[in-house]
Amino acid sequence: MDRIHIRNLEVFAKHGVFPEENVLGQKFVISAVLYTSTREAGQKDDLTKSIHYGEVSHFIRRFLEEHTFLLLETAVERLAEELLLKTERLEGVRLELKKPWAPIGLPLEDVSVEIERSWHTAYIALGSNMGDKKAYLDLGVEGLRQTKGCRVLAVSDYLATEPYGVKEQDEFLNGAMKIRTILPPHELLDRLHEIEQEAGRERIVRWGPRTLDLDILLYDDLILDDEELHIPHIEMYKRDFVLEPLCQIAPYVRHPVYNRTALELLEALKSKAQQ
Repeated sequence: MDRIHIRNLEVFAKHGVFPEENVLGQKFVISAVLYTSTREAGQKDDLTKSIHYGEVSHFIRRFLEEHTFLLLETAVERLAEELLLKTERLEGVRLELKKPWAPIGLPLEDVSVEIERSWHTAYIALGSNMGDKKAYLDLGVEGLRQTKGCRVLAVSDYLATEPYGVKEQDEFLNGAMKIRTILPPHELLDRLHEIEQEAGRERIVRWGPRTLDLDILLYDDLILDDEELHIPHIEMYKRDFVLEPLCQIAPYVRHPVYNRTALELLEALKSKAQQ
């Protein structure tokens, strides 16, 4: 990924844990690395195909001047979020916010907080087998569309499928969607749980009836296993009701553990079922 650097932009702002810092203010120094592709701009000599570093610099200055935060961590986190949401062609950003002569009673040049944030691609499975199933799946899609830091890029058809695990229940309606998000995996999972709760989801029986089920299938090429979350989804490779809608929108997305595309996984599953 190409980079555009903004180094040591000086801003007078009012951030700090002491009340006088929020009133009197002081100088802050910020540097930014903007991750984007400059290929098209470089070929066409066209600024509209790149990121205007002057406009970004003024945006950074206005944001830091117009907001007041106790912590540098909060200031730089909120700034990164706003830059990613509002800057076209920006794929990621690294920010360092320096506070010269921080009031700690010791001689020092500055303290700083540096973070890196970016857009990620995730695939989400949707399922419902209670009530108005389509309405519940639509609610799941719209819930993510309305989530700050999430953009829904593609949604599969909804497919009727037989129940998995507990067989004595109504058939399911299943789908998949592709999103772009700045939320890290656990925050995305928390948001999915909130949307499920909005649909009246109750977690009583594993693989049992549910109004709405939302699962993270893939998140970039991430491999994650902890007590709360498994990415890639631990059983996606053996679920045709997951792979079929996924193949509609992303047949060539690759499973980072098995190194096989969604289409290859589905074909292998069908071949195994025929044996």
